[in-house]
Amino acid sequence: MTTDARLAFAHPEERAEATASATMRDRISLRDHIVQADIGAFQQERGHKQRLRFNVVVEVAPASAPLDDDVDRILSYDRITEAIAAELSADRLNLLETLAERVAERILAEPQAMRAFVRIEKLDIGPYALGVEIARSRIELPLRTSDADGAERAVHPLMVFLDNAAIGDGALSARLTALETRGLPLVLTVGLPDLPRQVTGHGPTQRRIDLLAIEQNAWALAARDPRCVVVATRTELDWAMKRGKTVVWAPSKLVLDAVDGPQGRSAVALALWLAERTGGHGATGSRRRCGPGRKPRSDRAGLIRYPLAKMRRFGQSPEPWITTARFR
Repeated sequence: MTTDARLAFAHPEERAEATASATMRDRISLRDHIVQADIGAFQQERGHKQRLRFNVVVEVAPASAPLDDDVDRILSYDRITEAIAAELSADRLNLLETLAERVAERILAEPQAMRAFVRIEKLDIGPYALGVEIARSRIELPLRTSDADGAERAVHPLMVFLDNAAIGDGALSARLTALETRGLPLVLTVGLPDLPRQVTGHGPTQRRIDLLAIEQNAWALAARDPRCVVVATRTELDWAMKRGKTVVWAPSKLVLDAVDGPQGRSAVALALWLAERTGGHGATGSRRRCGPGRKPRSDRAGLIRYPLAKMRRFGQSPEPWITTARFR
């Protein structure tokens, strides 16, 4: 059996390990949890409980402080079984797919949970097991806000990286206006300025120096347009996103406080890391023209579309929600 075929039928824990990112995460698992439920789309399934088998794996961010053997500092296994029980008791469902989605969403609402694999199987249909398996990550559960009528909706900010040429471009304000017309909260990120900076030759201290230099560039961008308000904390970001504001991210606090920090040191890698945590749509912005033979598409903001695979060179695997772009 090929590796792909074997993994297709392997336990979710093995699949989680095979698809793990470069960032090391802990995992907790629930194996062969069997409950009875009234579920199914066919008439013969209605009004009759059948056995369901759950196998769940949850990737969690490593603890930011010593656990001290305190159960309140971890994601408890009970949270997984409670999520299953809560969704089964909420509504009668036709599809295992719907149940799996709801269980994964409830699990990922826990602050420690980063990615969830949920496999559900029906055991009483025949001499076999029929089931579904899904994998969901925190990026698919963005910030939520309430409309005037009280209905909740997801907030997906547009994350745009601006290089120094774009920051200094005379058309910057017009391009920001065009980006804002999309109706999405706009989070701007920047890189290192084109200025000399001290080089220490020591990784941890150099990282802090580079982050502070990026923040200086953020303030330089803020001076170019009054809409560009510099923010440093997740609270400030959430406040701005809920209200559809335009902000510039100063990365030091979030990056240095993070246990599951960004992979790679480039400014775009930082932007993609932030986008993962905010459910954002990513983009990069530059005034440089595309290479010979390239015919990318541009939009009202002057963003030129590039293939998603281009982001691989920044040292981070692309996700479906990332859009790469450059300014014309």
